[in-house]
Amino acid sequence: MSEMKLPPYDHRPLPYAGPSLDEVLALRQRYLSPAIMTYYQKPVMIVEGSMQYLYDETGRRYLDGFAGIVTVCAGHCHPYITEQVSRQLHALQHTTTIYLHPVIAQYAQMLAERMPGQLSVSYFVNSGSEANDLALMMARVYTGNYEAIALRNGYHGGAGASMGLTSHSTWKFNFPHGQGVHHAMAPDCYRGPYGYDDPMAGVKYAKDVGEVIRMATPGAVAAFFAETIQGVGGTVPLPEGYLQGVYDQVRAAGGLCIADEVQTGFGRTGDHYWGFQAQGVIPDIVTMAKGIGNGLPLAAVVTTPEISRALAQRIHFNTFGGNPISCAAGKAVLEVVDRENLQQRCAEMGGYLLEGLARLKERHQIIGDVRGRGLMTGVELVKDRAGREPAQAECLQVFERAKDLGLLIGKGGYYGNVLRIKPPMCITKPDVDFMLAVLDQALSEL
Repeated sequence: MSEMKLPPYDHRPLPYAGPSLDEVLALRQRYLSPAIMTYYQKPVMIVEGSMQYLYDETGRRYLDGFAGIVTVCAGHCHPYITEQVSRQLHALQHTTTIYLHPVIAQYAQMLAERMPGQLSVSYFVNSGSEANDLALMMARVYTGNYEAIALRNGYHGGAGASMGLTSHSTWKFNFPHGQGVHHAMAPDCYRGPYGYDDPMAGVKYAKDVGEVIRMATPGAVAAFFAETIQGVGGTVPLPEGYLQGVYDQVRAAGGLCIADEVQTGFGRTGDHYWGFQAQGVIPDIVTMAKGIGNGLPLAAVVTTPEISRALAQRIHFNTFGGNPISCAAGKAVLEVVDRENLQQRCAEMGGYLLEGLARLKERHQIIGDVRGRGLMTGVELVKDRAGREPAQAECLQVFERAKDLGLLIGKGGYYGNVLRIKPPMCITKPDVDFMLAVLDQALSEL
């Protein structure tokens, strides 16, 4: 197995003395659900992490270009976050929100200070799936309506209700019927009818949501869900003006507008703290997870005081939502994002990465599209640029070869032909150069 030279890094992983990769794989195959997927033909066993790097049981170092599917934003085992979590762990490990605890209140305040408009009331849960499930319930309770609208090729989680929102994406679970979910056209300027060269693309795609509203039960729309950049769907950004056009129609129909910021929040897009801000809109509800806790189970639903009061009509309780350890991590993440100027780093390193990917597109005809914002990027591979036939096998080959060369990235898109690159927000210019060199070699070997 060949390996390219990673940038220098001063960290020595601890000696590993646990079971071998083959032993762990055998245990997993026997005792874990077969529905739990692994990446790579030969899975990688990761036993240690330090900032933007991961280490396997042999001590080999990899550059993490996927951040645990953007679960880690500040860096693996970030010293400050680890210190704050450890301090809380030794003081109090768990107490539910039926008791007062300072960290959850302080964290909710900090989160509200980073939200625009009237978005100031938080509900803490454990995952993005839970957050989107709660947001849907909240919209239904507040509006008295039931129907929800989501986008084809979107992804909103693995719970029953959120899988209904997700049904037309790469996961292809067909759960919308009976869940009251309708799906609108994905505003994909690469594969859709309105392209990058159409300045009215956002407005035109937004009209399809209006058509869905008209086909729904009159007066029954409770909510519209959308990621600002479709993540699992292949890093598909929304065209300019799209959310404004959609939000106007949804609100006119009596529904609430829900922004899924699970992958785009906390400065990852570089130009804004929240992805929806690039569209010049303010949602009624925002959901967030993954990078919010830098790897710990934490998610949040943030809404307005008015909407939050509707949920107070019911008893809402989450045993682990808002626990002091996860909230200590969430609070530390916000502090690190500010102290280390991680949003600015995303803008700078993301711009540098996109420029490099554009150069690779000039060199490799198999690259059909390079897209994204900040450190949320996608590279779509096609067999030919004119026909845009998805290059699924080739994408898998590049994905596997990158791992062999020391770079861990993701893949996705409806056809499984998009390389997803979403590293920890602490990466450096030499890291980006390494990414580009690895991708260049892997593409050259096709």
